[in-house]
Amino acid sequence: MVPEGTFAVGAGLAISGVTTYGFQILAFRGLSKQDYAALNALWVFVFVLAPGVFLPLEQEVGRAVSARIVRGVGGGPVIRRAGLLGGAFTVLLGAAILVLSSTTEIVKHKFNGHVGLVVCLVVALITFGVEYLARGAFAGVGRFGAYGLSLGAEGVIRLLPCIPLAIANVTNPLWYGLCLAVPPLLATGIAMYGQTGLALPGPPAPWSELSSNLGFLLGGSLLAQVLSYAPFLGAQLLAKPGHQRTIVADFIVGLFLSRIPILLFQAVQAALLPKLSTLVSAGRDSEFRNGVRTLVLIVAGIGVLGVVTGGSVGPFAGRILFGHKFNLGHADVALLAAGSGLFILALTLSQALIALSGHRHAMTAWFGGLLAFAVATEFASHALFLRVEIGSIAGAGVGAALMGWFYLSRVSRGVAAGSLASLVEQIVEGPLEI
Repeated sequence: MVPEGTFAVGAGLAISGVTTYGFQILAFRGLSKQDYAALNALWVFVFVLAPGVFLPLEQEVGRAVSARIVRGVGGGPVIRRAGLLGGAFTVLLGAAILVLSSTTEIVKHKFNGHVGLVVCLVVALITFGVEYLARGAFAGVGRFGAYGLSLGAEGVIRLLPCIPLAIANVTNPLWYGLCLAVPPLLATGIAMYGQTGLALPGPPAPWSELSSNLGFLLGGSLLAQVLSYAPFLGAQLLAKPGHQRTIVADFIVGLFLSRIPILLFQAVQAALLPKLSTLVSAGRDSEFRNGVRTLVLIVAGIGVLGVVTGGSVGPFAGRILFGHKFNLGHADVALLAAGSGLFILALTLSQALIALSGHRHAMTAWFGGLLAFAVATEFASHALFLRVEIGSIAGAGVGAALMGWFYLSRVSRGVAAGSLASLVEQIVEGPLEI
């Protein structure tokens, strides 16, 4: 059971993936290694904070709206509630970033002295917040064509301005940072064009419909994003001044090459949670179990393919795409790909747990994985890259093992227990106290 919408979202992700690598190739070739590392510090901050904070809102909107549709209830009130929460998160995060950047050495050490990249980070939080909310609405009502369009359009809009930047030999990473920060808003406008009925009227949505588990989901999402980029963060923190900090740029390229399996999995992830939520709400135990089992097999195949491909042709492909400046070994790419494969296995099981209202368990598993990464990185090796690569495998492996244990424990009680269906039925019978 590949979830409905996988192929529509997959088409958008194929475009997004190609254009992402195009963006990275042009940036790596056009910038110095130090400025390329600074640009990717922005990239990591954006893709830790934006998905970490706003992906839970997307998931909760998609889950709640799809469950409402099963019961014939409009999802407009849920979407509006999520918009208010997202706006509050954006204001708080933006203020915190501006304060920290003015009182610490973040700009100097992480952004190589480029203050404009901090501005790009704040802008990106606003634009990605809008985009994630729209995608949650798309997923909830099953409009995965629009979801895929937003993904593809964002990638194309990000890449196109980089071409004249590369031709003109622009060496200021600020311009590439703007190409990262602005496109989500433009892509959302394109995907929304012609869409009607996304926010149908319905009974008022209590805060609990979104926020009863939102704290656990938010914590788990942030921990998951940190674990996803832990190899990059670890390499940057542990690199000594001089040569090691310069070669971190090569490690970043290897990390992007190894993350192709994660890009492939996102097509499944985007359609997975609403589909699983629908099965839970309908009490279809056997379909839910079989669906999760099949998806785990798909993910395992993607992970094995990533390790074999990364270890055999990863460095060769990297030198062709990124040029002679790139220099990273076969073993490094293979180990990074192994960590990525285990990470998407943990993601798959976390989505099943979330559909079963196991938000707290999912957050616990991500925390355990991050703790395992820290311990393994500390004691595994003294070699800079090897220690974070082993840490990545240990962290993702422990996270996946804990997710599997929690999932098996939870699903043994039946999928209907504690599902969203009971809450929706209460809303249909009469609005809960707001």
